[in-house]
Amino acid sequence: PSMDCRPDREKQWNDPPRPLSPETELTGVRAAPLFVDSLRNPAFSLWKWKNPNRMLYYPENRGKGSRMRILIIEDDDQTAGFVAKGLQEAGFRISRAADGLDGLFRAKTEPFDLAVIDIMLPKLDGLSVIEELRAAKNTMPILVLSARDSVESKIAGLEKGGDDYLAKPFSFGELLARIQALLRRASRSAEPTTLVVGDLELDLLARKVTRSGQPIDLQPLEFQLLEYLMRNHGRVVSKTTILEHVWEYNFDTQSNIVEAGIFRLREKIDKPFEKKMIRTVRGFGYVLE
Repeated sequence: PSMDCRPDREKQWNDPPRPLSPETELTGVRAAPLFVDSLRNPAFSLWKWKNPNRMLYYPENRGKGSRMRILIIEDDDQTAGFVAKGLQEAGFRISRAADGLDGLFRAKTEPFDLAVIDIMLPKLDGLSVIEELRAAKNTMPILVLSARDSVESKIAGLEKGGDDYLAKPFSFGELLARIQALLRRASRSAEPTTLVVGDLELDLLARKVTRSGQPIDLQPLEFQLLEYLMRNHGRVVSKTTILEHVWEYNFDTQSNIVEAGIFRLREKIDKPFEKKMIRTVRGFGYVLE
């Protein structure tokens, strides 16, 4: 099976692949000479076979319930499909934009841990996308891709705000290693140890929660649920995303486990205080504000 890369549908690479008609099928998902040493093996599978003892920076390293999200902004379907497939097999959640404007919109409106951005893009070139993101104070790591291997192109990509530069053609192993290095560097430098929303404070290291200076005793799952809400404060999060990030897909979406968790959290975070922080947005989810 191959992956649907048609521009008229949302580019989500986490759904099971569906077969396409012969005129739209993309053989690049199975084999692309630019990114694989053997035409018969997907890039990640080949790399993993050659490096069985290499440690990967998997999403699980961030903590229970988290999977790192990578945005690929690449107009070439074969390149995007093959790289996305390999990164998905490496444990990442992948979204893809086929042009610069769509990529810029996604990067500004959705949370991503890293972006892979090609320079030669329709509608808005990759350097302009990077410049816009940095101007908007978006600090996520950016790996620049380009068919240009000149020193001038590399300097331009880095000066606009790129964190690393990789020229085509390249091996998937090198791509993955560079992504892992950028994520490790970002996690060491940018990960906060304390989350604060109003008078509510959560200490990630001491695993303590206080509101208006009063300590609040939370169970482990209650702590994780509050952490997720605080990291997304002001943003409505759905029941499905809460299940995914806190309970790791282990429960049926028809279960009331999220409602029960929110109820217990409100009993401790909201009930003893005049101002209520957790609000239900009917039909959508919950927001902490």
